[in-house]
Amino acid sequence: MQTLGLLDEFLQDETITEIMVNGASQIYVEKEGRLQLTEKRFVDDKELILVIDNILGPLGKRISDEIPFVDARLLDGSRVNIIVPPLSLVGPMITIRKFFKKRVSGSELISLGSCNQHMLNFLQLCVAGRKNIVISGGTGSGKTTLLNVVSSFIKSDERILTIEDTAELRLNQEHIGRLEARLADSEGKGAISIRQLVINALRMRPDRIIVGECRGSEAFDMLQAMNTGHDGSLTTIHSNSPRDCLKRLESMVLMAGIDIPTKTIREMISSAINIIVHISRIQDGSRKIVSITQITGMESDTITIAPIFEFKQTGLDKATRKVVGDFRPTGTIPTFLEELKVKGMSIDMEMFGGG
Repeated sequence: MQTLGLLDEFLQDETITEIMVNGASQIYVEKEGRLQLTEKRFVDDKELILVIDNILGPLGKRISDEIPFVDARLLDGSRVNIIVPPLSLVGPMITIRKFFKKRVSGSELISLGSCNQHMLNFLQLCVAGRKNIVISGGTGSGKTTLLNVVSSFIKSDERILTIEDTAELRLNQEHIGRLEARLADSEGKGAISIRQLVINALRMRPDRIIVGECRGSEAFDMLQAMNTGHDGSLTTIHSNSPRDCLKRLESMVLMAGIDIPTKTIREMISSAINIIVHISRIQDGSRKIVSITQITGMESDTITIAPIFEFKQTGLDKATRKVVGDFRPTGTIPTFLEELKVKGMSIDMEMFGGG
């Protein structure tokens, strides 16, 4: 087991989700959705460097003047980023996003106030109907947690391939192939990208492809897969809104280096993706699904979207500082419901605000 000195206490505290070390004199944690400056301090940068060596040594990694920053995964699965001077002006910096072995269930999302039962039922319907889903949100908004929950709706008799930069998905189905990208070694060789893994996954007879996060050119291959029979795929994208998610996808497709007109890219996106689920960490530190949106097609050169569910903030509780609001259907009926009914699925229309 890795011993990380002062940081062990925070790693063992299950109420802490992230640890941020800004040089020897500052250790911040995110606890229950809020950043807090702790009272702990390292003696000096030398002590902090020893902790960094203890992190990287068992992983076969190192940090130096030639390699002044590194991404890694602790033995418990937590993600860590380290950057040192001269790139960091405050001394060595460590950022740890903790990995929790316990899976969050759909019912726990509801009890945490992240969504309501109608929204979960709708997402379950979309997964059963093999709709392609993108989960969007900012850093630390809960995209991976939500992806785990939505992925749990996939039937156990399907072959699932997961593709990630850092393995974080925890699925319970029996037939799962887990693929993980590889960074270059100290000589800059041996890197295997997410895009290479997506291309390879298409040759592995998947029923479902789940990409932990689309960040670059792999978006092109993901869209191609969605448009060529690999229905029911899921991924996450870092973005600030459903509309911003579409713009990000456009930019990522261009990273593939293929000369495609903008309108063609948008047509690819609109025909490939059915649903965007946007999750946010809001002002009180809680994480909420603030919208579930259908991509409805194209009008001229613009992708058209229609929100189906939204979170509406109505106030702020002065005593608890908690956001007050509710999840509401917009009244929009998804255009693919008839298709699902033909497949024999039972649909409770009340979830959309109708009878």
